[in-house]
Amino acid sequence: MRRIAIVGAGLAGFSAGQELRRLGFDGDLTVIGAEPHRPYRRPPLSKEHLLGESDLSLRGADELGAAWRLGRAATGLDLERRAVLVGEAAIGFDGLVIATGLRAKSLPEGTALPGVHFLRGLDDARGLRREIEARPRTVVVGGGFIGSETAATLRGLGLEVTLISGRPVLRSALGAEVGAIAEAMHREHGVEVRTGRMAGVSGTGRVERVHLQDGGTVTADLVVAALGAEPETEWLRGTGLGDGDGVMVGADGLVAPGIAAAGDVARWPHPLHSGRTLRIEHYANAAEQGAHAARALLGGIGPYTPLPNFWSHLYGRRLQAVGFTGADCESRLVAQEPGHRFMAEYRHRGRLVGVAAAGFARAMPEYRQRIAQALAPVAETAEGPPDTGVVSGGPTSQRADERAG
Repeated sequence: MRRIAIVGAGLAGFSAGQELRRLGFDGDLTVIGAEPHRPYRRPPLSKEHLLGESDLSLRGADELGAAWRLGRAATGLDLERRAVLVGEAAIGFDGLVIATGLRAKSLPEGTALPGVHFLRGLDDARGLRREIEARPRTVVVGGGFIGSETAATLRGLGLEVTLISGRPVLRSALGAEVGAIAEAMHREHGVEVRTGRMAGVSGTGRVERVHLQDGGTVTADLVVAALGAEPETEWLRGTGLGDGDGVMVGADGLVAPGIAAAGDVARWPHPLHSGRTLRIEHYANAAEQGAHAARALLGGIGPYTPLPNFWSHLYGRRLQAVGFTGADCESRLVAQEPGHRFMAEYRHRGRLVGVAAAGFARAMPEYRQRIAQALAPVAETAEGPPDTGVVSGGPTSQRADERAG
């Protein structure tokens, strides 16, 4: 294997490239990215990077020894020729890592007015930062992590903020009880929270109102759409490798011979959830799974069975979680104290699979160990040793809204 192409210049693709070089791959390495930027940290985009410009670049890009093809997205994959298509160009490969991440879910038709923003990448954050200098009345649409973090950040700047969510805030990501705590935090800090779905926007030359499906309207000078995201697999059409829910990774870590996938776009069975296929849209997972994809590409290792972990910040309160915490789990508050301090456990079919907390940091290592111990026996039933490495991090800015933000 002398030529490896990585499609996706985010954390997962970058991590794959670094691991390839660490393992001794000295052939041609090409990194293809839709954005014009080299790999950077995305979690700050909905938090501190809205407050001011900061260096988000990931260190080590210059040492990767890669050919960077940035600013143009992959448009197709020719499996017969073993080539990634970028417009009219064809980039040949012997090995391929698919790490294209997510794209924003579409807004209702007719919402393409000035003043309506997504928060998907670095340029989006810069454009939004310029807008908020005028202190606009802001509507954030989407009550997941990205929407919640953005609303909290803008409210911290003193802006008038309305948060519109199709379901209770953070309920899909953390369950009803923890979601209620997060919603209370928003209200106590002056954010107007409305449950409803956006039908569209209107205005003369620029957004002025957000229309809800129930007939209500909200005045807005600025709209931030955080409606979630979906796997970026359109460029794989006709190959049978990708669909609307990502790219399926086998037990050997590969999608097809010589092709691996990593990060938000990758889907695989996880034993802690009874082998159900899933995607994990966390910053930590992108780093670890990118390295796993590189190892699989160069010779194969055991199944990928990580212990997910993430963190977030709302109004100065650090929220952290380990394992699985979605609404499909049974959640229970096991501790709650003034100041929005809490600890919640999550179970799947009676087995402890996750914990989320704010203000109980000392209890987290013990929970991490308990969940890891629960994972070990079921992971051992898969062929080969489990890969349970945990990398610290936070929810990626591309995390799907009603699973995270």
